[in-house]
Amino acid sequence: MPRAIWSGAISFGLVTVPIQVVSATEDHSIRFHQYHRKDGGRVRYRKVCELEDREVPQDEIGKGYELTATQVIPITDEDLSNLPLPTARAIEIDAFVPLASIDPIRIAEGYYLQPADQVAAKPYKLLVKALGRSAKVAVAKYAWSGRERLGILRVRDDVLVLHAMRWPDEIRDPAELLPPPTEVTEEEIAGALALMDTMTIDKLEGEEFTDRYTEAVAQIIEAKREEKPLPQAPEPQTPTQVLDLMAALQESVQKAKASRTGDAGPAEVHELPPTRKTAAKKPPAKKTAAKKPPGRRPRTA
Repeated sequence: MPRAIWSGAISFGLVTVPIQVVSATEDHSIRFHQYHRKDGGRVRYRKVCELEDREVPQDEIGKGYELTATQVIPITDEDLSNLPLPTARAIEIDAFVPLASIDPIRIAEGYYLQPADQVAAKPYKLLVKALGRSAKVAVAKYAWSGRERLGILRVRDDVLVLHAMRWPDEIRDPAELLPPPTEVTEEEIAGALALMDTMTIDKLEGEEFTDRYTEAVAQIIEAKREEKPLPQAPEPQTPTQVLDLMAALQESVQKAKASRTGDAGPAEVHELPPTRKTAAKKPPAKKTAAKKPPGRRPRTA
């Protein structure tokens, strides 16, 4: 059972739900230490007082705000826990909005909220059911880690989830990153949609959605431990400039279909519309040309 990282309450109008906050994610990355190459000794960071030039134990360390180079305003944990701020001890719900109205770039890490005790179980369940039926998320404010934050509350498997959100002024304007003015044809858009349809899956599950970087690092560690040759890295593919976008889309559809079916042979790509140049050279279509393969639905641009 993961430990609670914050305790407080959800404020929903006049309803209060005492809760505990638990991290909803786990980090499985392989950790490294710094060490002395000469003798293998650990290299550690030590906290040293600049005035006394000595290492300071944790019980002598406090926090403060540097007003000037010679004046520091000490701030204690008790000072921060008694802030004149309603969100210092509660997650205050301010509004309810459709999830689709929130730009995903503003959504950050997630936390599970669990009822703090048996008394909190009923109002907790009430909020879960109400959010589930409304198909909306709650927008809330809370104060953690030295600042007031914005977040959304939603339901996942009958458990309340709090997602931290970035404030609007924390999102950079992407206008300066826009590409130079250019045009794409309807045939190219239809070809891209056909490729997207070929690559569409029902769930983010499978070997292609595993952390291959961590697996590769583990292989290197194991090879060094057993004093075996290190696994070889694959040759990187050299990116090529796309001159014929429709041809690139056709080839991409072929490769996508082959990877799904395991067939390396030529795949059907009749969904892609012909380029305008090719279509102009085609003779009048016969009746049989209008037939579509059995079992396939017609595609529209």
